[in-house]
Amino acid sequence: MKQITTIFLIVILALGIPSCSMLEPEADNHNTLDRVYEDPAFAEGLLIKAYTYIPTNDYSFEEVATDDAVTNNRLSSYLRIATGEWSPRLNPESTWDNCNKGILYLNQFLSVVEQVPWKWTNPAVKDLYIRRFKGESYALRALFKYYLLRNHGGIGAGGTLLGTPIYNSFLESQEDFATPRPAFSESVASIFADIEEARKYIPMDFGDRSILPEGFPAQLDLADYNEVFGDYTQQRISGRHALAIKARTALLAASPAFNPESDQQRWQQAAEFTATLLNDIGGLQGMDPKGHLFYRKQQVDQADITTGDKMDLQEILWRRPIYNSNARERDNFPPSLYGNGRINPTQNLVDAFPSANGFPISDPMSEYDPADPYANRDPRLSHYIVFNGSKLKGNEINTETEGGPDALENIPTSTRTGYYLKKLLREDVNVNPASSSSQKHFNTHIRYTELFLNYAEAANEAWGPDGKGSHAYSAKEVIAKIRERAGLAQPDQYLSGIASKQALRELIRNERRLELCFEGFRFWDLRRWKADLAQPAMGVRINDQGYDYFTVENRVYDNGYMHYGPIPEREIIKFGLVQNQGWQ
Repeated sequence: MKQITTIFLIVILALGIPSCSMLEPEADNHNTLDRVYEDPAFAEGLLIKAYTYIPTNDYSFEEVATDDAVTNNRLSSYLRIATGEWSPRLNPESTWDNCNKGILYLNQFLSVVEQVPWKWTNPAVKDLYIRRFKGESYALRALFKYYLLRNHGGIGAGGTLLGTPIYNSFLESQEDFATPRPAFSESVASIFADIEEARKYIPMDFGDRSILPEGFPAQLDLADYNEVFGDYTQQRISGRHALAIKARTALLAASPAFNPESDQQRWQQAAEFTATLLNDIGGLQGMDPKGHLFYRKQQVDQADITTGDKMDLQEILWRRPIYNSNARERDNFPPSLYGNGRINPTQNLVDAFPSANGFPISDPMSEYDPADPYANRDPRLSHYIVFNGSKLKGNEINTETEGGPDALENIPTSTRTGYYLKKLLREDVNVNPASSSSQKHFNTHIRYTELFLNYAEAANEAWGPDGKGSHAYSAKEVIAKIRERAGLAQPDQYLSGIASKQALRELIRNERRLELCFEGFRFWDLRRWKADLAQPAMGVRINDQGYDYFTVENRVYDNGYMHYGPIPEREIIKFGLVQNQGWQ
């Protein structure tokens, strides 16, 4: 990992660590690493820097490299990998650099955290800061390890399932980076160990308390606790967030790509870990009735703790701070609304939305009308996707062949599929250059809907559609609640007719596809399921003759080995790491 070493040395030099040269420069008012022992704000900067490397700090819209979407940005690296250029040299899905940078900053921070005078006037508060910062660091390190494992774990040349190098201490020399890839199970165990360590230090949730939470000494001054763990720490990584990472990791380890023995205990473990979090919000009763619309004005305002409400949106487990912007709308509104129409959902995704009665449109019971394909459909279709005749900002969007700037491939910013993105966008944003306006947004790290779907998937595999383990709800009941919230007709006759694990598995995967679309899941879900990666991206051409469905873009993935991402080529060359099978 010479590249990471080089980057890290640059960081160290920027902080001013003295070098072993013959001529030592005199102090010239530049900051040095010694300052961390004197200036708490400077020291905390090491931790804050690690936060900047979290992969979900923004939406990647990597769906354009899947069967769910394409992009009209012909220079997109995601377009390139989807059409045959994915390699250890071109990999926009790589988390190798950023996640390892984050780990290096955290390890450096952990090596100095106990020597920093966090509050020299109050030793008790100083100890609390050390406690909180340790907990955050271990939890963040687990998160980075998870993304490294998801994106780069795989089967080595010898046929062994491998993880990614584990760095649990501050590295002193380049040789320290030459750590071989451990077994996949060792990487999982390392993530779990970091989370258990984090839970020793941080509470389930941050925020002002009227009584001390479990795990803190009874004699502790409540004011001191609130100073360190109170409201201003909202959106830092907490114990609850750490447990969600643990549950995600367990689901990954149980999935077909990483569970070749089909070990049912792994599925049960994933279900149990996830249920711990869901039970704490009341199980199915805790599901936010508008959680699938979390990006809209009402939900964003509800989540804004600066408005005086201080009650976060129930759907959002962990998010980035709220910010004002119109960039997402500028990128994705149709050209008639002054947008660039970048993300174009596919016909594949549109067809995945069932009819309003819950039956797939391929089922005769769905009453689907090919001559009027958008009528009588799952309400989520109109929430998430702009189709021909949709209204956006009160304007009808016409994607027909003669439909003006929004028509199929009319101008460079027009759709390539016949569809535009609607999910995650706020219609009260204006991107007209003459009168542009911004609105509040936030980016999510973890939603409860994801956890409900994670539980449904794991519980179905562990106990079958109606099995509950030791919990009050089954996989089938979770999916019923999600579909009822979506607005599908009740009673849900299609779901009621499902009795087998395989049939419910297919429905769970489809519900996950719909509920989590454009949030960065599809690319890696297909891979952990070992599903077909090469489904062509389809679109629709609408004219006087009707609806003509066509291939927009072929997906050039090899199902033989591309269920696992590659290790960067430079790491293979420099350190002799084992590459995942198939990658050259």
